[in-house]
Amino acid sequence: MGLLRTIFIIVLVYYLFKVLSRIFAPFLMKFAAKKAEERFGGQFQRQQPQEPIKKEGEVTIDKIPNTKTSNKDVGDYVDYEEVD
Repeated sequence: MGLLRTIFIIVLVYYLFKVLSRIFAPFLMKFAAKKAEERFGGQFQRQQPQEPIKKEGEVTIDKIPNTKTSNKDVGDYVDYEEVD
């Protein structure tokens, strides 16, 4: 009798959780989305530095790109044809 009672309680808890999750899931998702929006929105607003006002036609270089050097000792180029 104890085994049957335990199985009944487990099934009852499972279905109760299933029904309650359908009711409260939309509210929880809205709450989580709002909190994530607040958290991420605050980060982006703080990270944007104030840019100085530039005159029209003025050019500035923020970063000089690194030049990539190729290694010529990698191997030989082999041209091939596809054989039918």
